[in-house]
Amino acid sequence: MMRPKDNKFHRGSKSDGQHYWLTPPGMYAKLDAEFHFDFDPCPYPLPDGFDGLTCEWGQSNYVNPPFGSIIHQGKKKGPTAWVRKALDEHSKGKGVVLVYPIDKWVLMLLSAIGTEVRNLGDVRWLSTEDGLPGKGTGRHIACFILTSAKPQYGAKERK
Repeated sequence: MMRPKDNKFHRGSKSDGQHYWLTPPGMYAKLDAEFHFDFDPCPYPLPDGFDGLTCEWGQSNYVNPPFGSIIHQGKKKGPTAWVRKALDEHSKGKGVVLVYPIDKWVLMLLSAIGTEVRNLGDVRWLSTEDGLPGKGTGRHIACFILTSAKPQYGAKERK
């Protein structure tokens, strides 16, 4: 058995101690055939001085951002920074395909016919002990609403 310090996932693969994950060529080719990418704001290897969060993007962008947080201009930045940048570039009329891991159950809900998603913000849930609101989780809460009367993803009709 490999000890954690000898495992590339624990020690990283570069001098910065990070481990980088590249897009499988077949997956990229399929997406590129559809969207005709002309820019990658998260290239590997990263050219010296290149900053995908501040540079101008192309007309059709493939974005495979870091899956965790990075230090950018002295501040910790995570996926929200990449989404903000993608939305900013999209508002300029540019196409963006952003890939990021999420839980399978989210995709199942989104694929259901009639699904509506609402952002409830950082909910201050009430304590069971005294009914007082907590501090919030620091994360926004999604509300998934399935409105169709037809059977949904994976559901079986009842007779």
